[in-house]
Amino acid sequence: MENPNELTIIWAFIIFISASSLLHAQTDPTFQSELELGAIITSGNTEDQNIKMKASFEWDRESWQYGFSSDGFRSSNTNGLVAQRLYHVGRASYEINGDSFVRARASYEDDRFSGFDNQSDFSVNYGRNLLQNLNDMSLAINFGAGVRQSKQGDITNNEAIARGEGNFEWALSRSATFSQNFSIDSGSDSSIVRSESAIESEILNNLTMKFSIKLKHQTVVPLLREKTDTETAVTLVMNF
Repeated sequence: MENPNELTIIWAFIIFISASSLLHAQTDPTFQSELELGAIITSGNTEDQNIKMKASFEWDRESWQYGFSSDGFRSSNTNGLVAQRLYHVGRASYEINGDSFVRARASYEDDRFSGFDNQSDFSVNYGRNLLQNLNDMSLAINFGAGVRQSKQGDITNNEAIARGEGNFEWALSRSATFSQNFSIDSGSDSSIVRSESAIESEILNNLTMKFSIKLKHQTVVPLLREKTDTETAVTLVMNF
């Protein structure tokens, strides 16, 4: 039976963790934010040209790190809105030591052409920071377990998931960076794989150009829907 308060409880849990740790922290936090905007060409469930938008925020305080991102695109033509996707992710991480951390993560996706009304998930993960002896590369991996909710019309499906994620960065030069992000959420009914490969090059002190390729593959989808969506985008990124 659908419980409309589940997602609210999940986000409230992360906010509670963040607020509690901030109250006990003794040092001033460090904030970082990015705004991204550009054109995007898609294949799969839609083949229109779209506007891509993303905003992300991160802040560190002592052993705690918090992050929130909102990523999406919108497509319209003379007939009106033809595609829209919003993907929100929030997380709270605690650094156990320089090598390992624990993380609570929640996400919510509203994809107008996926066949689902929305999908959300929550997981608790353990991670490791690798390649710390290298100055130009970093790799963080984490694994955990959680739950996913998929809503399609009057049907709501809840399932347990096992989650794995990897984040790799390579400083190609002083002004260029390559990144590869990969995740898999494996559930009893369906699995979701996400991948993003990107090269970012600095134009000005706080402005970069980014070329990215995104992929999302879901093993089980509604009838007449594609299992794989791809996004190829060129965007401008402002850092604050």
